[in-house]
Amino acid sequence: MSPGEVRVRPLRNRVTPLGELVATSARGAVYGNRGCLHDRDGTIRRRWNGRRWIACRLEFKDWRRSPLLQPGRFTELFFLDEATAFAAGHRPCALCRRADYVRFCELWGELHPGERGADAIDARLHDERIDTGTRERRLHTATYDSLPDGAIVLERDNAPFLVLDGRLLEWSFSGYRSTASRPRGRDAAVVVTPPSLVEVLRAGWSPLVPLVGKRRETAYLGE
Repeated sequence: MSPGEVRVRPLRNRVTPLGELVATSARGAVYGNRGCLHDRDGTIRRRWNGRRWIACRLEFKDWRRSPLLQPGRFTELFFLDEATAFAAGHRPCALCRRADYVRFCELWGELHPGERGADAIDARLHDERIDTGTRERRLHTATYDSLPDGAIVLERDNAPFLVLDGRLLEWSFSGYRSTASRPRGRDAAVVVTPPSLVEVLRAGWSPLVPLVGKRRETAYLGE
């Protein structure tokens, strides 16, 4: 750092696939929120505030809030990509991603007949991502063969891995770095992505925001 240069500490508003909030300088391709999580000083005090967890576009109509983490306003969150946002339990924003939201609701209606509107969607997603008794993160199981591209599972000391193109790619804030062949057969996987969002991915979800963030191609190709 050069003389006189001020080092800006990263905010604790980057989100892991498990929904944890971490301070890191790594950037993300998806923006979102789950209510106001910080106090007047910008310190994160809670993991969520309400059931409305959304994922947004980074840019929309030249809107820009500065500084971030303003008192009484929602906490701005950032995700590597849509796969990470889905794993954390966030669904598309109805405002800045209107086309995605409409398509999402159509798919949701096919998966859950009779459940319509954001409140019904958010209620089910909250139940799938949070254990109401312990308030801890809820995980799920599924066979590896049943998992679509974009789902995130836990492997190797409970590290998150992305399912993609028949491979498992290790997640990090800067992208996907190591690779392994996806287990075959009916072996059970510990799935981070909520089941309803796994079904949306299985339906061929193609969002306005990046589904999968950048990855190290040499690692992905196994070189």
